[in-house]
Amino acid sequence: MNIIRRIFGQSSDENSSTAVTSSTVGQTPTASTNQPEADNTEASPESTTDDLQQANTVETNQTDTDELEKPGNLEETEPKPPITGVTRPLPSDTIAHQQHVSLIYGLTSDVGMVRENNQDACFAMQLGSVTVDDRPDFGFFVVADGMGGHHDGEKASALTVETLAAEMLDKIYVPMLREYEDSDRPTIIEALVSASEKANLAVIKQVPDGGTTLTSVAVVGNLAYLAHVGDSRAYLINNGEMEQLTRDHSLVQRLIELNQLTPEEADSHPQKNVLYRAIGQSENLEVERLIRPLPPGAQMLLCSDGLWGLIDDTTMKNIVLESHTPQDACDKLVALANTNGGTDNITVIILQIPSSK
Repeated sequence: MNIIRRIFGQSSDENSSTAVTSSTVGQTPTASTNQPEADNTEASPESTTDDLQQANTVETNQTDTDELEKPGNLEETEPKPPITGVTRPLPSDTIAHQQHVSLIYGLTSDVGMVRENNQDACFAMQLGSVTVDDRPDFGFFVVADGMGGHHDGEKASALTVETLAAEMLDKIYVPMLREYEDSDRPTIIEALVSASEKANLAVIKQVPDGGTTLTSVAVVGNLAYLAHVGDSRAYLINNGEMEQLTRDHSLVQRLIELNQLTPEEADSHPQKNVLYRAIGQSENLEVERLIRPLPPGAQMLLCSDGLWGLIDDTTMKNIVLESHTPQDACDKLVALANTNGGTDNITVIILQIPSSK
């Protein structure tokens, strides 16, 4: 039989059986059903292995092609822009910012038209911060009108202003920044009074022939804390009205309160500049104190008698309300006081409270 096969080849039945066997070996379950007809030559073990590898290779390539052609699996092949060496900007995110509105102020001090030197002293400071701690803004403002001669008055007012500023920073603002939880820490009004008393003793010791008025205000958030001695003044302007917050510690004002003198008579009284309470006058100092809320959009005005003695309250109020900025109002008020004679040193500070926080 083997000899016959060698001479004549395989029979047709055997050829069919071999073809079926070869075809079965070359397929996989995921292959396409359109397979080419198998070779009728009997496969050797080596050829069968090669056929399996080739079939697997073809099947894998076909599977990859099918996966790529599925919807969503085909990546975009648009050409990327060439690299030019410039970093492309990142997409901008929309960030909501909360606007922080702070108090603003103006300050002017002038020697006037008569005096040779300026014995007034003033101080203004506004500190604001925007942090996660959400601390309130802190402002501190002082007007002092010196008395006691050519040099003693200016020394007394300067020493008073410097003492109060240093004390308030040390006792109030720095602990506020560091969040001291000391139960013995003074309140703001207590710190103001204590600083005034310390300034009083300093003037008595260092400028024995001098003295000064003192009108100071610390602004923390929407509250104003006032300490006052003498006849400099603090006003609050709100809703078109101006209110005097402080009381003059003068002889003529006391006589007015006792109904022994009219305001018109006080203007020409020979002792209108005599004070019964002032810094440097006595070791036992009584400090007037006051706490007031500050309405949104209101203004505060601090000044020496060189201003309010030459300009009436209504005119002062109108100039403040009609001016574009606090500094503009200060400059206009001082200019008008000089126009009206400028008989004394003139100092004014104006605070503008924000309309909204």
